[in-house]
Amino acid sequence: MFLLEQIEQDIITAMKEKDEMKVSTLRMLKSALKNSEIQKKAELEESDVIKVIQSQIKSRNDSVELYKKGAREELAVKEEKEIEILKKYLPSQLSEEEIQTKVSQIIAEVNAQNIQDMGKVMGKASQEFKGTADMSLVSRIVKESLNK
Repeated sequence: MFLLEQIEQDIITAMKEKDEMKVSTLRMLKSALKNSEIQKKAELEESDVIKVIQSQIKSRNDSVELYKKGAREELAVKEEKEIEILKKYLPSQLSEEEIQTKVSQIIAEVNAQNIQDMGKVMGKASQEFKGTADMSLVSRIVKESLNK
């Protein structure tokens, strides 16, 4: 479990450096990973760890949005710092242009004609982009492509 070991080591390092933000963020992540492991009733695979990290990031992105709407800028900044800490554990993410190119290929592969074919495209896209792209961005790009 390379990623889990890395997170463990980083918690120890952050504690030694007295980096409270990093310690608390990584402890919350570790807790979420443990909960996921209990639900799964088995050791987490690397892909499971990535899914948990992505869900943690998504949750914090939602919080940032709500805090900004509620004029709670200091809380939004805190959540954004946590997102940056968590992103370091994800595989490198594809750029929007790379996603656009791959989505065009997928649309051609599944012969999608319009927005009714979005399910087919997203099914294939979720396999292709597993762990390497934000699926909400992929979904938006697919929607835009199919609406042309």
